[in-house]
Amino acid sequence: MTADAEYRSPLVERYASSEMLLNFSSCRRYEIWRALWVALAEAEKRLGLPITSEQIDELKAYQSELDMARVAAIEKEVRHEATAHIRAYAEQCPKAAGIIHLGATSCFVADNSELIQVRDGMRMIIGKLANVIETLAKFAEKHKNLPCLSYTHLQPAQPTTLGKRACLWLQDFVTDIEDAERVCSTLRFRGAKGTTGTQASFLKLFGDDEGKVLRLDQMVAEKFGFKEVFPVTGQTYPRKVDSRVTDTLGQIAQSASKFANDVRFLQHTGEVEEPFDEKQVGSSAMPYKRNPVRTERISALSRMLISGVQGISLTAAAQFLERTLDDSAIRRIMIPEAFLLADAILDICLNVASGLVVHEEVIGRTLSKHLPFIAAENILMAAVAGGGDRQELHELLRRHSMEARQKVEAGGENDLLDRISRDPEFRAAKLEIDSVRDPAQAVGLAGGQTESFLAEVIRPVLRKYSEVLGMRSELRV
Repeated sequence: MTADAEYRSPLVERYASSEMLLNFSSCRRYEIWRALWVALAEAEKRLGLPITSEQIDELKAYQSELDMARVAAIEKEVRHEATAHIRAYAEQCPKAAGIIHLGATSCFVADNSELIQVRDGMRMIIGKLANVIETLAKFAEKHKNLPCLSYTHLQPAQPTTLGKRACLWLQDFVTDIEDAERVCSTLRFRGAKGTTGTQASFLKLFGDDEGKVLRLDQMVAEKFGFKEVFPVTGQTYPRKVDSRVTDTLGQIAQSASKFANDVRFLQHTGEVEEPFDEKQVGSSAMPYKRNPVRTERISALSRMLISGVQGISLTAAAQFLERTLDDSAIRRIMIPEAFLLADAILDICLNVASGLVVHEEVIGRTLSKHLPFIAAENILMAAVAGGGDRQELHELLRRHSMEARQKVEAGGENDLLDRISRDPEFRAAKLEIDSVRDPAQAVGLAGGQTESFLAEVIRPVLRKYSEVLGMRSELRV
């Protein structure tokens, strides 16, 4: 059977970045396992156990020499992943065989390695969030004063600016980066806790010296860049950590989907388009099509991520006592895939945000088409304030509006303002009518809100992550 005849996840083939794929690869997972065994042996030696430098050197010499075929053969026999890796490592390191995994349980390597991968994956996600924020901030700055029609219930509402609308997307992503930072900075290491978290095996190894047991826990954590260990665990670290992590990734998917859906709607109206390559084909049957395939992909992957994280929450809720193994298979699949999905989603968001095409003339026409209707109430109030009868004016305004709407529906221009201007009953509302002709007078504080938001909220975020900014995203397909 050829490689093409076997199923391979589209996340690997089409969507996720090579960096995130490497972070959650089996190779990296098992390299971390060996690094953990070396760190454990070194710490135990420093704390007085009879482990020699020669044994440590042997472990380090073969630390990267993974023989996965041999591991697979052993695992087929023993039906235990960690044991298979321990035995394969021991075969390579006969002098150190007796001190590999000394005092530890399988979760010493499995859980700690996963925490390292989660932390490093979250750092990548934070970096990509920062780049999406930077790119959308440039868009918001450029279009902060460009009047456009806003929508509520997908129906025309009051005018806003395109830059202000982009700030709504930005605000969601800023919330996400704050949550991701919080999760990443508060991750704890499982450390060296023994079989059920009591550290009994290590206490025995160190002759009931509690201080050395606690120091061992901290030394191993610090070796891998963790400031804190969980003060108590069962056999595993708390599975609520997984729920907390994947919930954060799901929140990113919510923000991305909102952004993508808005762009899809605006492409439907012709106001804003996602990037479209010179030789890109929109449809195999309809050559004229410019389908929003990138934002549709964001929507699809986001839906998968949002629905998928529920399984991790259910797993956290279903753990019995110190641990049950029904967590293993789902976590092995869903935690990496949640990161791969978030990674792919943000790559597409960055690609779309950096290439948005704004059709100002279409935006202007759309606004001109609806603005007179939207402004009718203000015109009515101005005419009443000038001494007119509210009920009579309302009926006149209704008639003018219906006539103007009929003209619009027949393909003509909206001439409501001209109709009202010619009506002597609305002479007192002349200033209000003239102001409607300039959409910039109808956007309220949208431009100023955008400037303040970019200055007070966005720029501090960009300064904080200045070293990781400047990413570009080229989609594979």
